[in-house]
Amino acid sequence: MLNTPNALGGMVVAPHHLAAQAGRDVLLDGGNAVEAMVAAAAAIAVVYPHMTSIGGDGFWLIHTPGHAPVAIDASGFAAALATPQRYAGLDAIPARGPQAALTVAGTVGGWAKALDVAGAWGGHALPLERLLRDAIRHARDGVVVTTSQAELTRQKLDGLKDAPGFADAFLVHGAPPAPGHILRQHALAETLQTLAAHGLDGFYRGELGRRIGAELERIGSPVRTADLAAYMAQEVTPLSVRLRDATVYNLPPSTQGLASLMILGLYERLGVAEGEGFAHLHGLIEATKRAFRVRNQVVTDPRRVPGDPARHLDDAALDALAADIDMRTALPWPEPAAPGDTIWMGAIDRAGRAVSFIQSIYWEFGSGVVLRDTGITWQNRGTSFSLDPADLNALEPGRKPFHTLNPALALFDDGRVMPYGTMGGEGQPQTQAAVFTRYARYGQPLQQAISAPRWLLGRTWGDVSTNLKLENRFDPALVQALRDAGHDVEVLDQAFSDTMGHAGALVRHPDGRIEGAADPRSDGAAVGV
Repeated sequence: MLNTPNALGGMVVAPHHLAAQAGRDVLLDGGNAVEAMVAAAAAIAVVYPHMTSIGGDGFWLIHTPGHAPVAIDASGFAAALATPQRYAGLDAIPARGPQAALTVAGTVGGWAKALDVAGAWGGHALPLERLLRDAIRHARDGVVVTTSQAELTRQKLDGLKDAPGFADAFLVHGAPPAPGHILRQHALAETLQTLAAHGLDGFYRGELGRRIGAELERIGSPVRTADLAAYMAQEVTPLSVRLRDATVYNLPPSTQGLASLMILGLYERLGVAEGEGFAHLHGLIEATKRAFRVRNQVVTDPRRVPGDPARHLDDAALDALAADIDMRTALPWPEPAAPGDTIWMGAIDRAGRAVSFIQSIYWEFGSGVVLRDTGITWQNRGTSFSLDPADLNALEPGRKPFHTLNPALALFDDGRVMPYGTMGGEGQPQTQAAVFTRYARYGQPLQQAISAPRWLLGRTWGDVSTNLKLENRFDPALVQALRDAGHDVEVLDQAFSDTMGHAGALVRHPDGRIEGAADPRSDGAAVGV
């Protein structure tokens, strides 16, 4: 039996242990769950730079006991100069370099918006200097390069090495760093120190924002100071699906949160009694296919979504789609796949306030652009725009691109609160469903639900194939049953594969006990107070 850590005074889970500790220490200093998450978000942007950065986007779900969850969309829009004409003659927007850095980075604005939400709770607010302290220290003094960072730098070097600023920031004499190399990010430390001293709004409308905009212009990105100045994170209404014993929440478009909720709603209707067998995996995989078909027709910039996305979570809509699922035969696949790269983190404080948070630069190292003056790695989220004007996600200035990001939070009828999530592009909704059903439907301990072998239909970060991938710990008889049902199965060499993403979860029980689980596929930890 795998051990699941427990605590009473609060807990933070993150895919890098230093980020989890940064959040936990804020709780120790009397901070709340949002303040802990801001500290963790800043820290992980330093210690896990291949996965996230303050030059990316973020999404929040914040739960206060007795109140409906609050959702924050901290994703950026396409710059005013990011027009189809700018990319004329190309089949697609470049994945790396200045032309890939075409959207505003929203995550710092999301930190500010979340702190505003927490301000309504009362109590003594910790200063920004305290919240960003660990991130500043790690950037200034250095962090140890993980195997994950070293390996991904090596794998993706050809596309990254020529991006402005990348070699100086992340290579050692022109080569990928070895695991254990000490990475120092002095310019980023100064940027974080400036935010701590002068406020988060300065990223967009202060002297720092003007410096960011000027350097983006100098290197050839379409993003300008005026685009940054026009940005504000937004509080939005979360989507939800009602299950038999819980309500699960997620983000609305432009995220794929709708798909994550649909999978759970569809699977509930299949009546699968036992976990880990053919019916469990096949049922979730087939639910995923139906949900992804809807997602591909619906999820886009919020102002362009065709109809109310919540209608796809109605009982009648879910009943009809579930009736289409054949529990013996696989639906032919693939559909278009969506890559992605990100981190998910969770926090719960002593008062039971809970945060499910996700922060991303899209692909590993995003656009590859590292701003020399500020040390910021800029995302390439805008590469998910289409240059076809008829496409649902067509490029247009001011539009938000499709997001794989979607943090989840479940409120159980018995009083349990469960923030959970993962990184991993197309794998995010699928891993969420695996973790939730294993824990909530089949009684697995939380750490076992995270650690158990996983699967992925479609594409995730660092991959291009769209078949059904399984870690090699699954029973060969189950693998054969999936093949016999028509699934295009690939068994990976790894027992714990990065392809499956880095998941995490927390559960607070009505008596105040908090459980946490981090993914053994990551460098993370669940740490309590």
